[in-house]
Amino acid sequence: MFTGIVEELGRLRSATPTGGVTRFVIEGPTVAQGSRVGDSIAVNGCCLTAVEVGEGWWAAEAVGETLSRTNLGQLAPGDRVNLERPLRPEDRLGGHLVQGHVDGVGVVVDPAPALRVRVPADLLPYLVEKGSVAVDGCSLTVVDVVDDTFSVAIIPHTAAVTTIGALVAGSRVNLEVDVVAKYVERLLQAGVQSPYQPHPD
Repeated sequence: MFTGIVEELGRLRSATPTGGVTRFVIEGPTVAQGSRVGDSIAVNGCCLTAVEVGEGWWAAEAVGETLSRTNLGQLAPGDRVNLERPLRPEDRLGGHLVQGHVDGVGVVVDPAPALRVRVPADLLPYLVEKGSVAVDGCSLTVVDVVDDTFSVAIIPHTAAVTTIGALVAGSRVNLEVDVVAKYVERLLQAGVQSPYQPHPD
């Protein structure tokens, strides 16, 4: 579980396809220093497992399913990536609950500061004004939803310390909608009745 508050702007050192998986080596001194093999780390909002940790870098592997459903397959050596380690029980929840499970890939229509993203049709019902969304792992608040797009307001600090400030029209971004909305939808589809009944007057 993550918060969508990016800890560090890392850099991809290499991406090497090997035996059906792609091995990513990522430079990120802050994240690497506090991580061990087996730990989860979000890369552009996608939860990956550290398989090796070195001085100032760490490595993860991604299968074809992950690459096809995220923007990680488009990364090239030198690209910057948003990094976040998992939420600890004692941490402040500065963003919102983010699972690191990418729901879809959107396309930037207008860059920051008024970032507008076109989204797959199946994600539109989960996007509401003033609701939460993770864009490349960044917890953001939806300003509006128009047709098949949503917008978010990007402050200069966010643009400077994440990849959001470098996005241009046509950039592909990982999207994760609010997990609470997905659970509510599932309960409604199942016709679940609440076990809590109002107390009789």
